[in-house]
Amino acid sequence: MTLEARPSILAPFSVRSFRFQWPADLATSWSFEMETLILGWFILVATDSVLLLTLFAALQYLGTLIAPMFGVAGDRRGARSVLCAMRAFYMVQAAAITGFAYFDALGPLPVFVIGTLMGLVRPSDIAIRYSLVGETIPSRQLVGAMGISRTTTDSARVAGALTGAGLVATLGMASAYTVVTLLYAISLLLSFGTAQRAVDADAGSLAGAAPPPRPSALSDLVESFRYVWRTPHLMAAMTLALLVNFCAFPLMGGVLPYVAREVYGTDQTGLGYLAASFAFGALVGSLSLSANRRGIKSGRMMIAFTLAWFVMLLAFAWVDVLVLGMIILMLAGLCQTLALVPLSVMLLQSSDPRMRARVMSLRMLAIYGLPMGLLASGPLIENFGYGETATGYGVFGLVATMLIAWRWYAHVWRLDARANSS
Repeated sequence: MTLEARPSILAPFSVRSFRFQWPADLATSWSFEMETLILGWFILVATDSVLLLTLFAALQYLGTLIAPMFGVAGDRRGARSVLCAMRAFYMVQAAAITGFAYFDALGPLPVFVIGTLMGLVRPSDIAIRYSLVGETIPSRQLVGAMGISRTTTDSARVAGALTGAGLVATLGMASAYTVVTLLYAISLLLSFGTAQRAVDADAGSLAGAAPPPRPSALSDLVESFRYVWRTPHLMAAMTLALLVNFCAFPLMGGVLPYVAREVYGTDQTGLGYLAASFAFGALVGSLSLSANRRGIKSGRMMIAFTLAWFVMLLAFAWVDVLVLGMIILMLAGLCQTLALVPLSVMLLQSSDPRMRARVMSLRMLAIYGLPMGLLASGPLIENFGYGETATGYGVFGLVATMLIAWRWYAHVWRLDARANSS
């Protein structure tokens, strides 16, 4: 009897496209994290308003409303083409902020305008990069590849948070944004090395036959909504994604500059430590998933670790010691990865390959819960305080997660459910 060889943790790098995609995604993710902290702190200092801070943070996710159209483009043109166009756009926008900073013309208004334009495109980046992974990586290596791919985001949240804060403090805004622009340029060049999607096997099955008429982009979009609505485990995943974006991310991410200054009494460096702590825990989770050589029970994992994540939010709501806050954020980051990566793996593995990019982009549509949660949290924090607001969000999240598990029990929790198939 022979034992089947287990794939190496580095097996996805045997695919040439992935060797280009991983560093390209890493450079993009570093830039994202640096920008988020640099501009968030700039808005808070320039305006001294938590309401404007939450508004700016919410604008970064404006593009979730049009994310499904990026999915349609990805299914029609291929994920590589769409990803390259998006990253060229990032580079131009970062160069514009760099120019404003060099000429001492940077203020809240240009930051809001450029931030809004970036917010139209940036939320779809993860969906398209995951779609590219699905197009180029063999199915048996998908869990490991998704874990490794996720390390680009999580490591960037550690290094990008610390680097962004440090660069502004030591070199100033102009020099910091020069680095951001260069990282976007590197990402674009590397993205050109990724693979084009293979032609469908049945596309040329009828030699000499005219290709069937292609449906409109709107028809493709409507079809994807119907597909998810009629597939119970996909609906459960989308609902859970909407919930964590509404309740968990805003109170542990979007208002973190406010928490750093008002709760912990620290500066931009302390903000970097807090953001890096959450990211470090997420990175540990990504590495543990990338080292996994066997199938995972995606449905059960996303439910269980979402519950644990909301427990961490409740603990974080009432801690005012920086070191303890960093530890709780670390554990929360770990729970976040162990909930959301299995969710994404389930979407990729169980979706029709012809609709993969659209399904992943619909998952990004759930991120719209984040700006809604942010906009609601601003007035609540001003009127009731951070602790009370975070507690309310955490309790609501726990109850709603249990309701999701109950409503779709047969589709996401039972061991024989499709969501838990390896």
